[in-house]
Amino acid sequence: MPPAEFEPPITAPSDIVEVVRRQGFAVASSSFLHGLTGAPRVDFSAIAAEWDDMPLDPYLKDGGRYRRRRHASFLVDEASCQLVPHRAHFQPLQYNALHGGMERWFEPMRQTLIGQPFWSALLTGLGRLCSDITRPAPWYVEAHQFRIDTSEGIGRPTPEGAHRDGVDFVALFLIERQGIRGGETRVFDARGPQGIRFTLTEPWSFLLLDDERVIHESTPIQPLLGGESGALPYGHRDTLVLTYRRNGFQDR
Repeated sequence: MPPAEFEPPITAPSDIVEVVRRQGFAVASSSFLHGLTGAPRVDFSAIAAEWDDMPLDPYLKDGGRYRRRRHASFLVDEASCQLVPHRAHFQPLQYNALHGGMERWFEPMRQTLIGQPFWSALLTGLGRLCSDITRPAPWYVEAHQFRIDTSEGIGRPTPEGAHRDGVDFVALFLIERQGIRGGETRVFDARGPQGIRFTLTEPWSFLLLDDERVIHESTPIQPLLGGESGALPYGHRDTLVLTYRRNGFQDR
């Protein structure tokens, strides 16, 4: 358990909309997820296995091999979630100075995850939440599975540093963290010095960000245990990131 000053500022489910409107972000516990999806019987611990055996991210410009990921895109409204043909992930340089300006073709997310009933309930539920915060819209959603590991001694969840994603909303779910220290989440006002930092530790707790109003980053992770190289297993941090954009996907 992190020190008290690093504990996430959990928001009650009934207050999520008001808190995001007021400060540009909110943190919710995993109990909010069950209500959002209407699927209290889903075995979310078993779903975490979908983060095993993911392909390496081949686009890291620092030459690292610490990040694995999959990607998929969806068109979401209040009642439906439609998978769109597999497409590249693209960000302009103004939002990602390190990896922006190029098409990145990641391996698609598996049907064993996105084909589950809870998945469409999750994306549509978040879509309704985003619409409540601003106004109703069809949402162009990109989903990213990430595993950051410490096989090289250090792993960087956000090698590009503190950033915005160029969307309307970002939802980040912590799936699992195992055998690591670090991975602190930092959220800053995009127009001033105010900020907050905390460490997500509860599986399926999540952070919802108004991407226009705040910037965010996650600090590097390191192995929790020391020892000679290769003597001990390395740790990892698994996350699911969902971005919501109202005027189409980001493209060239």
